[in-house]
Formats: sequence, C-alpha cells, structure tokens
Amino acid sequence: MCRLHNPSGKPFCCDICHAVPAAYLREWDYLMAHTHLWHAWRGDECDSKTRDSQQLSTDMPDYMCLLACLGPDHCQRDFRCMSCRQFPFFPYITADDRFIGMTYYWDFEPYCWVVSNLGTVTDRFRREFFTTYDALLNEWEEEYDSYYYLSEDMRTTFAQKRRRIPILHRNGGYYLLSPKSDRLSRVEPHQFRQFGFYKAGKG
Repeated sequence: MCRLHNPSGKPFCCDICHAVPAAYLREWDYLMAHTHLWHAWRGDECDSKTRDSQQLSTDMPDYMCLLACLGPDHCQRDFRCMSCRQFPFFPYITADDRFIGMTYYWDFEPYCWVVSNLGTVTDRFRREFFTTYDALLNEWEEEYDSYYYLSEDMRTTFAQKRRRIPILHRNGGYYLLSPKSDRLSRVEPHQFRQFGFYKAGKG
C-alpha cells in the first residue's frame, strides 16, 4: 500500500533508510542462531544525510542494538524482530502511569498507510500486542520507562500542534486523547486523520 510512494520501491517500514529496526540483545542472539536475514547495522547502508548514524547509536539503550536486514524481497516473516512486528505502533502510557492502549510513531504519519487507516488493525493484532507488552513491560522496568517518556514526548508534540492523540484502546475502542489532560473521547475509525499520499481522494 505504501511502496508505490517510496522511490526505493520498498515499503517505508522495510526500508532501513527510513526506519532502522532495533532489537533486544536476547532477541538478536536468537536471530543470529536461526537465520541469516539480519546483520548488525553498520550505519553506512544509506546516505548519511538520510540517517544520522551517530545519533541513532547514541539514543539506543544498552540492552538493545540496531539491525539491518536483506530487504523485503528476502523477508522471513517468522524471523522478524519485534520492532518490525509492532510497527508503526508503540504502547501508550498516560501521565498518571497507565498503559491504556497503543498509538503510533508520529514521524511516520506522511509515509505509513496503516497510520492513515487505523480501522484496518485487527482485533487479533491488538490482543497479541497487549499480551506481549503486558509481559515485557512487567519484566523490564527500563523498557516501561522508555515508553513512558516516548508517550510524554508525544503529548508535548501534539499539545504544541493543538492535536489530540489517536489511541487504539485495550478495551477494543478507538479514541482521541487530549495531550494536556489524558481525557479520552470515543470516535469511529473513519474520524481519524489521514495523511500525505493517503488522504481521501489521493488513493
């Protein structure tokens, strides 16, 4: 749905010049033992103007690493890392410390078809997302904290833009959340914004 709009001909989420996958170190150990799909990200796979390799490496927590794969034409879906499986979503944690649902990496609004079509996200994907992250965030306090601060960054960004945050709630509903108060307003999926190439009428 999006590859037609990317000059590389790849889906944006599968193009490491747009999205560099991150993996937990234990996950990387597993992938190394079971597939040749991945290699450690070197930082020279793309034009340096596209990705600041030094900044990406600096921002990476010590329990994770950056990876690159052989590309979507060679994808082995059973051996995708979690950052591929969850994309474009991450756990949304409220200012008062509640993991209420999932939202998306807002930098990808102009590129990701799913972000402009949130109603297509299946109930099964939601269930598996929440089951996985309930276990993961309970085990790793550092990872919980990283998503708490990412959610905080999103609130700051959306407050500055005077926008509400789309939430796919763990109760199965769709909501817009006020970034200043975390107040939820229930909506229908078609009420969410569409972006870039995917606005109504653009295909």
